[in-house]
Amino acid sequence: MGLFNRKSSKVSHESKSNPPNSPRIPNAPLKSPAPSRLTNGGTFSTLSLTDVTLPRPPDPNVDPAAYLRSIYAVRERCRYIFEKAKRHQLSHFEVDMSLFSKTAEYVVAIIKRDYAPDYLSIPQHGRWQHFDVGGRPRVEQMIATWPLTVDNQERTRRLIDLFLVSVLLDAGAGTRWSYKSKESGRFYRRSEGLAVASLEMFRAGAFSSNPEQPCQVDGPALRRLTVDHLARGLQVSEENPLSGLEGRAGLLSRLADALNNQNFFGTDARPGNMLDYLLSHPSTRASSVPVIPVPTLWDVLMDGLAPIWPSSRTTIAGTSLGDAWPCNSMPASPPAQPWETIVPFHKLTQWLAYSLMVPMTKIMHIQFAGADLLTGLPEYRNGGLLVDTGLLTLKDADMKRGLKAYRENARLKGQPGMEVVPLFTTDDDVIVEWRAVTVGFLDELLGEVNRLLGLERGEGLTLAQMLEAGTWKGGRELAEVSRPNTKEPPIMILEAHGKQYNFYDTSEAAGLGEFEMPEQLISEHVDPFYAECHAYGRMGDTKCNGKVAVGCYGFTSIPAGYEDDISDEFDIMDWNRTLESTRDLTRRDNHSVL
Repeated sequence: MGLFNRKSSKVSHESKSNPPNSPRIPNAPLKSPAPSRLTNGGTFSTLSLTDVTLPRPPDPNVDPAAYLRSIYAVRERCRYIFEKAKRHQLSHFEVDMSLFSKTAEYVVAIIKRDYAPDYLSIPQHGRWQHFDVGGRPRVEQMIATWPLTVDNQERTRRLIDLFLVSVLLDAGAGTRWSYKSKESGRFYRRSEGLAVASLEMFRAGAFSSNPEQPCQVDGPALRRLTVDHLARGLQVSEENPLSGLEGRAGLLSRLADALNNQNFFGTDARPGNMLDYLLSHPSTRASSVPVIPVPTLWDVLMDGLAPIWPSSRTTIAGTSLGDAWPCNSMPASPPAQPWETIVPFHKLTQWLAYSLMVPMTKIMHIQFAGADLLTGLPEYRNGGLLVDTGLLTLKDADMKRGLKAYRENARLKGQPGMEVVPLFTTDDDVIVEWRAVTVGFLDELLGEVNRLLGLERGEGLTLAQMLEAGTWKGGRELAEVSRPNTKEPPIMILEAHGKQYNFYDTSEAAGLGEFEMPEQLISEHVDPFYAECHAYGRMGDTKCNGKVAVGCYGFTSIPAGYEDDISDEFDIMDWNRTLESTRDLTRRDNHSVL
């Protein structure tokens, strides 16, 4: 829904010119982008990084797999699709650039609401903030419990241990799961719930094989971690189901195998030992403030964690590319080279990079040269923002196909059957194009957001700050308003393992503790229709109607025949009406009220 009223001959690698559509390969090593800065918010401090030499990107005509696995390829290949978006040449989406400024204004409103006027206090996008949900500094509180004999390097190793495992556990949790903190007794859901749960498991030694040192992660402990152990740690039960529990346990088991790489993770197989590798790497500038090139960190994450990814992903010459997919909006092969048809994202690796850089910067004061190589994350909150604001609209044929897939999926037990949105699998061309355009628009939004905030070049927000304070948060809040029962994105992605969605049953809330609530009252708080009414009522009270969502002005009527079509299409049989009221509606010109 729109919310703001929505040839090829083989090229020699010795050639002096690049083939059509290929990225520009520099003839000399790259220099790092403009310097960044470090504040209490966790972004980068004033420090000249321009003399730090970054490695050249791999030449795709010599080693296409290495190029597509590199961080350089993400923005370059997504830019190709984004340029087509600006020319209205996408395969699956219409683009309304007249709504670009409105989208930027909404992002700015979110940022001003939460951070004005101290924009430099905005933290870098990363996992740290999820641990501190509710304003409680859980990471700092944990560090304060460690003996003074634990130096900053070991503190950083431990946080890398925690953050890596927590990020890997951070997948869609479903709508019924929650976690009750053992420390505060409060309940948390979604990403924040998984963060608090993983932190408390970490402190309890769930990921450590050393009983004298519970606050670490190592391969032997992960190898012994069963599905049942993980379920107990995450408080999973029939009444508190977590989507994809077995998949998460399998991921940690494969991580145990990956940690056998002693070059990156040491003899005790700890993720945190990558710190020692990075500090001793020849590309790291050793000084009172170490400077690590982002491509060096990237290689550790891509190569060191390669065994944890599914082998069924896109490959070139037998090499798995990870989160990279063919897309019809890319040049066709032939005449283009096969690698040119693929667009890489590496979203989880980028999320890991963003997240791991924060503790290394906060604790060790390490700086990262080339941080601007990382892109906006191509995921459903950032991408959902573009759809919910009307900047992107799915084309009719794809909308029909997606709705048909939703209807078929809704027939499965436990799958959603309300707040209907188009549904596609991860590898569907619609999703790949959507993600690529999201990367491009996030870059464009950064410039416009800084302009609207009045921040001059060199003093503006970084992309990581805008992701944290604006686009990701804004996308989530729009989803909560637009689809209050599920809070899902405007386009649903069905993961390869068949992501499960579970919804609230009013019978489960008939009695909560000493309070007895009538079913009608419960329905008025969990039924999607009533929830939407509450949302629009609140927007009306705050004079936001038509500003953060499409304007709502009351109820409408539809012909009974259309109601039959909706019933047939989506198997909706219960319209929450009594038999007598249905007869009354039929007598009134054969119309019904929604």
